[in-house]
Amino acid sequence: MKVLAIETSTMLGGIAIMDDSQGLIAEMRLNVKSTHSERLMTTIAYTLKQAAVSLSDIDVFGIAIGPGSFTGLRIGLSTVKGLSYATGRPIVSVPTLEAFAYNFPFSRYPVCIMLDARKKEVYTAVFKWEDDGFVRLIDETSVRPEEFTRHSLLVTRYDNFIFAGDGVLLYRDKIMETMGERAILASPEKMVPSPANVAYLGIKRAIKGEFSEPVSLVPFYIRKSEAEIKKVTSDE
Repeated sequence: MKVLAIETSTMLGGIAIMDDSQGLIAEMRLNVKSTHSERLMTTIAYTLKQAAVSLSDIDVFGIAIGPGSFTGLRIGLSTVKGLSYATGRPIVSVPTLEAFAYNFPFSRYPVCIMLDARKKEVYTAVFKWEDDGFVRLIDETSVRPEEFTRHSLLVTRYDNFIFAGDGVLLYRDKIMETMGERAILASPEKMVPSPANVAYLGIKRAIKGEFSEPVSLVPFYIRKSEAEIKKVTSDE
């Protein structure tokens, strides 16, 4: 089974192609200074060509569903829906923060992922490795980082936590102020989401038959976008 996975939750997006028997075939990262839409399809075509894989060889499409950048998630999902409609292949959706946590498999410490959510908040969740995968200790939420680091689980239950994500880089001082030496900051290459992780979890979900219905599939935003907030305000 071959999966083509798309990760556009942050400004560092990417594509990965993985086979359940051969492993990772190709991965391409793109740092998007403008918009994902200008480069995503070009990157997909280039990755397929370099991997000597045709679109007809892909059995399932994976997508990081959020939380993350509103624009990035919309573009990624619309792209994967277009590919699904064009090929007749199914879609599997993968939670962004869970896939990110797989940068640290077999970690002895819980993993806290933080993505910049703007408005001085982060999208965050905490995961712990058990048996052969991560389980959630704290579900995805949008919160100010200084408030989150005072959560009872982070304060009392574990000696150390691994922190990763652009929200960690942005609010490092606030995290260290509360957590001190208990906060282990990831190395630079682990601070960014991995398209390969989305592909890996996508294969696991596809094998279980956990496909998403393209028509009803929407990004996992957690909170409303600015456009939605303005619309509600104007309607009142």
